[in-house]
Amino acid sequence: MRVFWLVLGVLCVALAMIGVILPLLPTVPFLLLAAFCFARSSERLHDWLLSHQVFGPMIIDWNTSGAIRPAAKKAATLSVAAVFGLSLVLGLANHILIIQAVTLGAVMIFIWTRPNG
Repeated sequence: MRVFWLVLGVLCVALAMIGVILPLLPTVPFLLLAAFCFARSSERLHDWLLSHQVFGPMIIDWNTSGAIRPAAKKAATLSVAAVFGLSLVLGLANHILIIQAVTLGAVMIFIWTRPNG
């Protein structure tokens, strides 16, 4: 099970890095998800993510108990709204928008169903 959480965490960090480089994915929600996964797979990776120069400040509200503070939830929601809005403005193809909406919707459901920290 630790390997599953590790792989999912690494995937989320990769998606967050894409969000830093290209405005196609929001960064904060995937960082919150990565922190959750790393907390369940590797304490060392979790500590690295929280102390990271770029990513750390984005998820500073994360609590290792799995709770997410309301400020982080709001930041994640704004991040998703900004990226999805930009995608609409850019006029991305409908199938890409649908995939993006489903993925981001699932991540937001996960974040908003976590207890408040």
